[in-house]
Amino acid sequence: MSMDALSASMKVAGSALEAQSNRMKVVSENIANARSTATDSAGSPYQRKTVAFTEMLDRASGLSKVETMPVQRDLSPFLLEHDPANPAADASGMVKMPNVNILVEMADMRQTNRSYEANLQVMAQVRGMISATLDMMKV
Repeated sequence: MSMDALSASMKVAGSALEAQSNRMKVVSENIANARSTATDSAGSPYQRKTVAFTEMLDRASGLSKVETMPVQRDLSPFLLEHDPANPAADASGMVKMPNVNILVEMADMRQTNRSYEANLQVMAQVRGMISATLDMMKV
């Protein structure tokens, strides 16, 4: 494997690390706002955000990298919860709650973490290969 190929591997893994980091930020925001209601009955609660990835061609290097697409809003309906004491409750005591499912977010977080770790491992392996190649060139 040439040094150019090793460098390309680092760039691709680096783009994947950045994409997974962006995904983790969105998942964290969803979890943090899972119980965020509106301030009054006319408002809307926090709306779950989603992240998707796309392939991007880096014209300078000719590499296919991972890129995060713009963050989207989840259009699934808000949940309703009976809580007449909440300032966001309507006349019947129902409060619109965020459309965030903590179990889904935790699963996304776990998957994101594993993907991030896998790409870190790729970078560690490539770094080791580059180091070994440089050591062989010294001889």
